[in-house]
Amino acid sequence: MTDPLYGSPTGVDLTLRAVRQHPRRTAFAWDGGSLTYAGVGSLIGRMQAAMAAAGLRPGMRMALLSVNRADAWCAGVAAQAQGLIITWLHPIGSLEDHLDVLDDAEIEALVVDAAHFSDRGGELAARRAGLKCVFTIGPASYGSDLLAASERAGEVSPRSLAGPDDYAILAYTGGTTGKSKGAIRRHVSWTAVTSSILANFELPRAPRYLAVAPITHVAGTKVLPTLLLGGTVHLLKGFDPGQVLATIERERIDMTLLVPTMIYVLLDHPALGRTDLSSLELLMYGASPMSPSRLVEGLERIGPVFSQLYGQTEGYPLSVLCKADHDPAQPGLFASCGRPVADADVRLLDDEQREVPVGEAGEICARGPQVMEQYWKRPEQTAEALKGGWLHTGDIARADERGFLYIVDRKKDMIVTGGFNVFPREVEDVLTSHPDVAMAAVIGVPDPKWGEAVTALVVCKPGAVPDAGALAQLVKDRKGPAQAPKRVEFVESLPLTAVGKVDKKVLRARFWAGRDRMVG
Repeated sequence: MTDPLYGSPTGVDLTLRAVRQHPRRTAFAWDGGSLTYAGVGSLIGRMQAAMAAAGLRPGMRMALLSVNRADAWCAGVAAQAQGLIITWLHPIGSLEDHLDVLDDAEIEALVVDAAHFSDRGGELAARRAGLKCVFTIGPASYGSDLLAASERAGEVSPRSLAGPDDYAILAYTGGTTGKSKGAIRRHVSWTAVTSSILANFELPRAPRYLAVAPITHVAGTKVLPTLLLGGTVHLLKGFDPGQVLATIERERIDMTLLVPTMIYVLLDHPALGRTDLSSLELLMYGASPMSPSRLVEGLERIGPVFSQLYGQTEGYPLSVLCKADHDPAQPGLFASCGRPVADADVRLLDDEQREVPVGEAGEICARGPQVMEQYWKRPEQTAEALKGGWLHTGDIARADERGFLYIVDRKKDMIVTGGFNVFPREVEDVLTSHPDVAMAAVIGVPDPKWGEAVTALVVCKPGAVPDAGALAQLVKDRKGPAQAPKRVEFVESLPLTAVGKVDKKVLRARFWAGRDRMVG
């Protein structure tokens, strides 16, 4: 058991402190219900007792599959209190994705939200041979109902069996550059993530946090900070733009986190102009770059509440572009992912591990307590990712004299065309500056003359019909002929990964099928 007076507290310790400090406040609220801080503590204790009675012991690995639910979040904390290592399955992941994670992580226990994933949970339970225990949240035709088992346990005070140096969470990457990998962290690292969010983000004093994206992933990193500040987490089960706007107005939401694609949908929604968003103090965005022109639109229509967060599964947070940096008088900063957070060492390094001069492109590399320890069962990829003691993010950026970082692209996304290096992000920013363009993705496709031809896949705004030649000319005028798309194709939508990033490996596969280029 961790003694919070000696050594570093775990995330479980911090959660239990919060529930003791604010017992009567509302911790979680959702359509049709709520749960107080005292209720959170009680549920965690009873769930932990049920897990112990089922034979779950420290060091075992548990996966959880759920929409945004307070009881599912409590189940994750209860498992960590029992000393288990938890893995959250992404709620929109495919069956094969989920099975890959269960097998790779050698999952021994599974918790399933029966109301939303009964069939999927049954398939996982049947096909994952190594499972020793299956819990369902609510009744199902398989497993044991965790809520019923918790009721039978009676009132039990939660007790953390995990120490700061024990493993806490095995988080799988988004898979934008290949097969997902498990990044494992100890409790002390997870506590560092929480502390960094509290120190570096501009959270309201007692947040009313709207969790729209799955709290299984980055949106979930804001739950514990909200509770430590005595706030309330308002849960939505998915992204519905009308519901998001209505909830912000009705609940006087002051903080939320969205990926750029969600923000674009809100900006194009007819209800935006008649919705009262005056309570909103902080709109965090991340996971992928946001179009500078659409960011300007957001500032004009939603207000000066935007803050960009940068990091990845392997290291988070690494930098932040604060609200004050979203200044229409300095639009150049809109292309930046901000400055490094205070508690991480972030540098731009070349292939020889040397720091590049100001203004030159280098890979964003980081070290600090919020960086993962290793990839689960992948020593070679761990050695590559943590070469020289630095986390190599795969993102290429330039820094200005004030320390602002400007990501030019993913290292693996760079296009080599006619001997020139083209970074798709720079082309995409020009394309989305056009008033008729909602989204754009730029990739290299095989070409006998150029090697790779710069190709743009463009989503138009509703009712707009831009001219392909004009879009290519716009890029040529601003960036030069090498960056100008040789082909512009209009599409209704772009494929997205489970975390809301444009899935470029899917786009490339269409053009590179049967070729020898790596698409992952």
